[in-house]
Amino acid sequence: MTAETTRRQASYVCGASTATLVGRCIGQILDEAADHYPERDALVVKHENRRFTYRQLKQEVELAARGFLSLGVKTGDRIGIWSTNSSEWVITQFATAKIGAILVNINPLNRAFELKHVLRQSECQTLLLIGGFRDANYVSILREICPEIESSAPGDLQSETLPDLRTIIFVGEAVTTGMFSWEELLRRGQTTLLEELRQRESELEFDHPINIQYTSGTTGLPKGAMLSHHNIVNNAQFIAAALRLSPQDRLCIPVPFYHCFGMVLGNMACVISGATMVVPAAYFDPEATLRAIHEEKCTALHGVPSMFIAELSCPNFKDFDLSSLRTGIMSGSPCPIEVMRRVVKEMNCRELTIAYGQTEASPVITQTTTEDPIEVRVTTVGKAMPHTEVKVIDPLTGKIVLRGGAGELCTRGYLVMKGFYGNAEATRRVIDDDGWLHTGDLAVLDDRGYFKIVGRSKDMIIRGGENIYPREIEEFLFSCPSILDVQIVGVPDLKYGETVAAWVKLKPGAALTLEDLKQFCKGKIAEYKIPRYLKVTVDFPMTVSGKIQKFKMREISIQEFGLEQAAKTETA
Repeated sequence: MTAETTRRQASYVCGASTATLVGRCIGQILDEAADHYPERDALVVKHENRRFTYRQLKQEVELAARGFLSLGVKTGDRIGIWSTNSSEWVITQFATAKIGAILVNINPLNRAFELKHVLRQSECQTLLLIGGFRDANYVSILREICPEIESSAPGDLQSETLPDLRTIIFVGEAVTTGMFSWEELLRRGQTTLLEELRQRESELEFDHPINIQYTSGTTGLPKGAMLSHHNIVNNAQFIAAALRLSPQDRLCIPVPFYHCFGMVLGNMACVISGATMVVPAAYFDPEATLRAIHEEKCTALHGVPSMFIAELSCPNFKDFDLSSLRTGIMSGSPCPIEVMRRVVKEMNCRELTIAYGQTEASPVITQTTTEDPIEVRVTTVGKAMPHTEVKVIDPLTGKIVLRGGAGELCTRGYLVMKGFYGNAEATRRVIDDDGWLHTGDLAVLDDRGYFKIVGRSKDMIIRGGENIYPREIEEFLFSCPSILDVQIVGVPDLKYGETVAAWVKLKPGAALTLEDLKQFCKGKIAEYKIPRYLKVTVDFPMTVSGKIQKFKMREISIQEFGLEQAAKTETA
C-alpha cells in the first residue's frame, strides 16, 4: 500500500462548506431576526397560551436584560436557571447573552445535593427558579441548602454554603421571602436606560463564554462545559442549513431547554433562520406534542428516540393531523432503524435527519441531510458538519485508523468548548495539546465520508476477548416482533469477564421470555452476542434530556441477576 493510498483511506475528514463562520454574538442574531421578520411568530408556548412575534420577543428580552443590569449583573457573571421549558427560559437565554452574563443551565431533576454542587462549582451570583417539577418543591430545596434566604432582603443574600449567590428571582405567582419576582425584574428593566444595554452590548466579543452546561457523566460530579457565542451561533447556523429551515418553518421543541438539544438545535437554530419556536409543554408529553404539531401546523420536530416511540404509541395518535411535518432531528441516543422508518412513514417526517454530538462540541459534530437516501439516514449519523474536523483513532495508540475500522471519534474546530469551568485538569483529559476533543464514542468512517456510531468506549462489552458493540445487537433485536424498545448492557461474568444483558420494552399485549429471545437470535447473530440475561421493563433509567443511563442499568442488573460476586472479581 502506497503512502498516498494510506492517506486517502485514513479516517479523517473536514466538513466542506461554502458558508462562512459567523462572527456575531447571540444578541446580534436576535436583533437581525427582529429587523427582518418583525411580525412573524417567534415563540409560541402552548401550555402558557403565550405568543410573541420577533419584534415582541426582542422587546421582552431587552426588558429582562435591562432588569439584570439594574441588579448589577456584570459581563461574565453567572446566572443559573432552574426551570422546565417556559417563555421565561427563552427570554432569559437571550437576555443573558445580550449583557454578556453566562447562563448556567440546571437540570430540572436536580435535588439538594446536585443543586448545591452546580451553584458552588459555577460560582453563581444569581439564580432563577420556578416553583418545582414533579414531586420536588424547588423553594424548599433551596431553603434546605441556603436557609439564610428567610432572613435576607432580595438581592442581598449572604450564604455560608453558597458564598457567591446574592440574588434569587422566582418565576411564578407567589411572592417568596428573600426573592425578587420575575415581574419585579421586568419592572426594574423599565427604569434602566436602553443606552446602558447598548453600551454593554458594544463591549461583547463573540469568543466570550456565554453558557455553562453540566454534562451527566457516569462517574464523579457533573462538569460544566463552557460554550461561547461563537460555538452556539455557528452550530445553530449549520443545523438550520442542514434542515433547510426558513421563516416559513415552525419547529416543535419538546426536548428540554436546559440541554443543548433544546437551547441550540431548537431555539438558536430557529432564531438564526427566522423560524418559529413552538413549545408544546413544560416537559415532554407525547399527546401535547402531537396536539401542538396539529394545531400550529409545525413543519419540523425534534426528539430523542424514546420521545418518538412515545408519540407513535400514543393511544389517540391517529386523531392528529401531522401532514404539515417535513423535517427535524432525532438525536440524543442511538436511533433505532425501525423507529426511524416509522417516523418517516407514519409521522410524515420524510426529511427527518440524524444528528450526533455532545455538549462539549456545542453540540453537533455530524449530521445527515434532508436529501440523504433513507438507507443512509437510518444507518449512519451523517457527515462531518461544515468547518468541522473529525478523525477516528485507536484508543490505545492514538493513531488514526483506516476507514472501515472502529475507534474513538475525535473532533476539532470552532465547535469545541472553551473548557470545563474551573476544572483545568478535566479539560486536559478530553482536549489534547493539538485541540482535539476526545468524545469517548466508538465510530466507523466509511469511504463515502459517513460515520456510524458503534457505541461508547466504556459501554463496549469484552466477552472472553471478543469485542461486542451494544448498538449492533440493539438494531438486530428491533426486528423481534415482541420488542418495542431495547437496550443492551454489559454485565460481569466469572468465566468470560463480561456478558450480554438485554433490557426490553414490550409491545402492547406481547410476552417474551429469555428462552424466546435466545431462540429468536439463534442462527441469526453470533453465539457470543446472544443475551444471557433478560429484563422486561416499562422504563429505562435516563436523564431528563432522554439520554439512557447504561451505568444505572448495569448496577440494577448486577443486583437483580445476583452477579455481585462476579462484579467484585478484578480483571486486567
